Amino acid sequence: MSHSFSCVCAIALLSALSAFARPLASIDNTGYSALLSEHVKDGRVNYKAIKNDKRFTDYLQQLSKTDPKTLSGKEELAFWLNVYNAFTLKVMCDHYPLKSITDLNFPSGAGGLIIATIAKSTIWDKQLVEINGKKYSLNGVENDIIRPKGDPRVHFAMVCAAKSCPPLRNEAFQADKLNEQLEDQGRDFLAQTKKNTFDFSKKSCNISNIFNWFKGDFEKTGKTPLQYIARFLPKEQGDMLLANANNFSVNYTEYDWSINE
Repeated sequence: MSHSFSCVCAIALLSALSAFARPLASIDNTGYSALLSEHVKDGRVNYKAIKNDKRFTDYLQQLSKTDPKTLSGKEELAFWLNVYNAFTLKVMCDHYPLKSITDLNFPSGAGGLIIATIAKSTIWDKQLVEINGKKYSLNGVENDIIRPKGDPRVHFAMVCAAKSCPPLRNEAFQADKLNEQLEDQGRDFLAQTKKNTFDFSKKSCNISNIFNWFKGDFEKTGKTPLQYIARFLPKEQGDMLLANANNFSVNYTEYDWSINE
């Protein structure tokens, strides 16, 4: 083999390796959307099928190689929502079968519960997400990146693998239709009567604890959670709730942490 040919081969190899290692500026959600369409039905997730689907591994690798600094606006928000949901799916798939994501909160072995209680560590606090060489926890993605963007509809989009969570969407979030997707998520979530019910004759409601835990996020819009919720109900109900929101008694439904399969 000639010296010049060896040099050409070496340069080609280095270029290929460089291209492989270089962070991606954007991401193709096609395969992930197809996977979700096949394995998520009415918010119920087939974790066994996702775990064995190569498209899922490929998508996680794409997410990890993406440089979020190259993204902005709706593209960035859609990216981080997909990160949160996809890596939550990964956590569940890595430990499947299990009854609840909360089963992963404490280390196994003697004294594990005491250690975890002292450290106040949950599965959401562990740095299990790696994006462009930087590690994050699911709590970090949610509380430090997604929520500060100021759109409370994200609480209808992030799914922590529990039955009481909003339904997992069976497609990836996309910048060009993100507003439509978030509106749709809100309508779907508020339509789930095991999580949100309204008695207009008694002016009372039982709504998800999400509206309790993240009350401040909804109030930053200048509305109470009930006033904000009204837009996602059927028009007649929404108008009635909006007109009487200040007079409604509010109770919160017990959160069911069992797996959403």
